[in-house]
Amino acid sequence: MGFHLNTTLIVRFSSVGDIVLSSLLIRALRTRFPQSEIDFLVKEQYADLVRHNPHLTRTLVLPAGGSASDLRHLRSRVRHSGYDLIIDIHDSLRSRYLCFGAPFVVRVRKRKLARFALVHGKRDLYARFGGDPSVALRYLEPVRQLGVCDDGRGLEVFVTEQDHCEAADALAAAGIPAGTPVLGICPTSRHVTKMWPSDRFAGAASAIGAGHGLPVVIFGAESEREQCAAIAGAIGRERPALRVATLAGSLSLTATAAVMDSCALVLTNDSGLMHLASARKRKVLALFGPTVRQFGFFPFGTESRVIEEHGLSCRPCSSIGGPVCPEGHFRCMLDIMVDRVAGEAAEILGR
Repeated sequence: MGFHLNTTLIVRFSSVGDIVLSSLLIRALRTRFPQSEIDFLVKEQYADLVRHNPHLTRTLVLPAGGSASDLRHLRSRVRHSGYDLIIDIHDSLRSRYLCFGAPFVVRVRKRKLARFALVHGKRDLYARFGGDPSVALRYLEPVRQLGVCDDGRGLEVFVTEQDHCEAADALAAAGIPAGTPVLGICPTSRHVTKMWPSDRFAGAASAIGAGHGLPVVIFGAESEREQCAAIAGAIGRERPALRVATLAGSLSLTATAAVMDSCALVLTNDSGLMHLASARKRKVLALFGPTVRQFGFFPFGTESRVIEEHGLSCRPCSSIGGPVCPEGHFRCMLDIMVDRVAGEAAEILGR
């Protein structure tokens, strides 16, 4: 194709999973337009996920808190830059305001009607709205006509030498020597109904870790320290000889990704950390409750398995999860037993 782009801006403010899923678009765009300037606009707290990406020219940051004044300043900067193309893969009121007046803006198709029909009517209409590929592939759709296509290499997150050093130090502090394979667990999520119960995470981690000789590393955010510490305590009581490292809130996102490089397996809820593990090409065993494959957030581009309860008429009850089970029974998670998870993990690790 003869079409050429001099400058492009990708807009995705948040969150961890969505930004990691955009890495395929970034790389594919760079492959198609190797001489172009490609910028990425993101919230400050997630900037590390793209800041070191060699396929990007620069990172534009919306400061933490994101006031109206901050947004106006960014909008002025974007308009002054005169981008040939803006790819809005967030498609929110805020991103639309930011892009308003730009000459060439394309947006992701969120398939909102299909999602609504599946959640509220339990009717799968995705085939009528472009199918149900991974969100990583949906991000390519707005620029497919420009010759931007999937290269089959999955997702990526770039880490620095400092990240690797911090990762090694964090594991060493827990008594885990460098090069030791570990079991990573991500027992949290932004929404309560997407979390397998903590006691079951502890039970599964104990069984898998002890059964395969793998120390356990627990990942989470600063606000999830208490929950992760409780899981670590439960593992310690059940398997006193099993080494456990609790890293919740102690590392940056990229240093967390560097720690994940030591994971023989990552056991995780449907969360941003699941996509981080996928980007580092870890083996992933994911637990899905209220959400389903059609929404596009299954693990992508790495060896993975998903455990879910297919026979529940109430699934999916939400596209993002919620604070409580709307049916009051929470069977989508409570029907998933520890033995089943440990068995799936053994099959993955056995290969």
